[in-house]
Amino acid sequence: MSSEATPIQESRPVTSPLSTPKSPSSPESLHLPTNKLREQSPSPMRDFLIPSPLPTRRNRTFSASARASEGPVFSGVCKFFSRSKGHGFITPSDGGSDIFVHISDIEGEYVPVEGDEVTYKVCALPPKHEKVQAVEVNITHLKPGTKHETWGGQFISS
Repeated sequence: MSSEATPIQESRPVTSPLSTPKSPSSPESLHLPTNKLREQSPSPMRDFLIPSPLPTRRNRTFSASARASEGPVFSGVCKFFSRSKGHGFITPSDGGSDIFVHISDIEGEYVPVEGDEVTYKVCALPPKHEKVQAVEVNITHLKPGTKHETWGGQFISS
């Protein structure tokens, strides 16, 4: 190794004929914030909403559908069903708490209304599988004296 001193060079910006000065509007000069998490305002209906994602017929696993179709058939009465919301509840004939039903699990041509007698099978709701949902719901008897709507939008009096 030699002990020669190296001269100190001044630092100057190096410009080449191919490089152009960056303007403030060029994308390279902008420093955008990266992945800042935005706080979301809580919904006033948060505590009243049905758990999501709902296991509809489309996104239910094959094994859950197979277990439900092999299970026993129960009977009950439609307590409430909202076509616009896409869900409702069934009161079991043997008592117990009301069972949730999704619009994708209704079989047949009629929209259920309060008082219709139905048969159904049950499927466990994830993630804990403590609650159940009605699947393969069939209307067995239409409530007399009420207007029933078909899925096509026609009204029929029974």
